[in-house]
Amino acid sequence: MKTTLFKNGTVVTPSGPERISVLIEGPKIVALDPAIHSKADDIVDARGLYLLPGVVDDQVHFREPGLTHKEDLAHATRACAKGGITSFLEMPNTDPTTTTVQRLHEKLAIAAGKCLVNYGFYIGATPTNVAELATAKRTPGIKIFIGSSTGDLLVDDQDALERIFAETNLPICAHCEDETTVRSNQARLAGAADVATHSKVRDHQAAVIATRRAIDLATRHRHQFHILHVSTADEIPLIRSAPHWVTAEVCPHYLLFSVDDYGRLGSLIKMNPSIKTRVDNAALWQALLDGIVRVIATDHAPHTLQEKALPYPQCPSGLPAVENSLALMLNQVNSGRCTLPQVVSWMCQAPAEIWHLQGKGKIEVGYDADLVLVDMNLALTIRNEEQQTKSRWSPWHGETLTGWPVRTWVMGQEVFRREGERLWFGAANAGQEIRFHPDRANRTRA
Repeated sequence: MKTTLFKNGTVVTPSGPERISVLIEGPKIVALDPAIHSKADDIVDARGLYLLPGVVDDQVHFREPGLTHKEDLAHATRACAKGGITSFLEMPNTDPTTTTVQRLHEKLAIAAGKCLVNYGFYIGATPTNVAELATAKRTPGIKIFIGSSTGDLLVDDQDALERIFAETNLPICAHCEDETTVRSNQARLAGAADVATHSKVRDHQAAVIATRRAIDLATRHRHQFHILHVSTADEIPLIRSAPHWVTAEVCPHYLLFSVDDYGRLGSLIKMNPSIKTRVDNAALWQALLDGIVRVIATDHAPHTLQEKALPYPQCPSGLPAVENSLALMLNQVNSGRCTLPQVVSWMCQAPAEIWHLQGKGKIEVGYDADLVLVDMNLALTIRNEEQQTKSRWSPWHGETLTGWPVRTWVMGQEVFRREGERLWFGAANAGQEIRFHPDRANRTRA
């Protein structure tokens, strides 16, 4: 098998940054700081650069099948490779929805041979599919939409939620917004044409009610539970006091955008949950630094610019982010807001641990050779026309960030390289189906 030696760089290991070499053979990391006489087929001189484990993005919407005019696996995984994301977990609200084991397997079959990076797909909960959820295996876990969905993916009935938490073993994650509160706010604010109204419709109370409800379910049933895209300061005390098997994440847009940005960005930052205030931004940052919120994910959910340009409230919610999420956080490292090991913990190690991924999230002997080389001094400006995502836009268009991925490896294969203004991408079949720890059902029940 082919061997590659990374030398002269700084490696971010679980112990922190170290000036060591890394040797990979085929798809695996086989040695850290190998003997100086070690030979390799390829030598990567990482002088002045940092070697990180590949990012694990546990919340994306890649739109295939059924909605591929917005995004597809080929474009999305090129964007991942460019952005340093080597593994993704994708949500079930495609068309058709991923709510049966058969549809899950069909989705995995579609992904095989199309993905530049590693892939996994959640199975979606409905009010009536507990039997499917209980038998699914090739999935990271169960996704529940407690609000903010339509059709069979909306699960708001308490009896149905109780059954899902009681009768299944896989980890559960949820979109937490209270549907009753949202609909009441919609009725009260009907006729408003300002997109900033969205943050009043999907307000703090909608998030808090649903998050409290979900934590109660997870606590009583002792079921591993992950709160997706926390958006408010008010949810943080609930998460802080929750049992250890309840975890949470935040997205870059809830850290970096506020309601003050509607004036310049309009519907481009219309999201579910909605963008909140600068006070919420600051509280979420502090929750990350304090370890209360453990994960940063993107909730990459692209729509075309034509769709986003529709008047409020017809304009859809969602934005693309996989291409720039790591660079956004590296820029925050350079600004002194956080450290590089913290970013690695939030974006690589924690999501791999929470979802029981085998061989992911760390630079350690025996782990998969999913690696990203970053230049912390490289300054680049995000431009719509240069985006790899099929939607070809970013809400951060025009912003210059310092700190970017320059090379990415997936299972030992190089899949992305930046050479000045030229971008090179590897073979589309480099990505593999993600493997999960075989004893995770026992781990799930806390």
